Amino acid sequence: MREPIPEADLLEQLASVVKTAGGTVTAQDPHDVNGTVTAIEAKWFLGGRKVTDSVTCRLVPDAHAVHFRERVVETSWGLSPPTFTVETTVQAGTRVARTRTDTAVGGGGRLDFGRVRDDIEKLVNESGWKFVFEVG
Repeated sequence: MREPIPEADLLEQLASVVKTAGGTVTAQDPHDVNGTVTAIEAKWFLGGRKVTDSVTCRLVPDAHAVHFRERVVETSWGLSPPTFTVETTVQAGTRVARTRTDTAVGGGGRLDFGRVRDDIEKLVNESGWKFVFEVG
């Protein structure tokens, strides 16, 4: 295993992964990076719906470990627009990879749940740190 890179460098690179996925870093403190990626958004005159993928990376410097959590949040208001959805889910143990494509009046989009996790896991392992996937 290679020598772990400094914590500050890893935090910066983790934030970069979230931004590269089209997301925004919503909070970053000395040991955490939190980000959201808005994957699906549809609006019309009677309401709307938004699907976001939220990720949290908590670094434990003494153990050179990154604890990772991910969740998808769907919010809607009013009467959501009519939507055609295609969804694919693959589960291996505790890991879930899901693809969802929505086509709707006033928008739509594609959610690749698990893609950001895979990119972060690759970065963490290449940086000499341990990736810990938290479930629940």
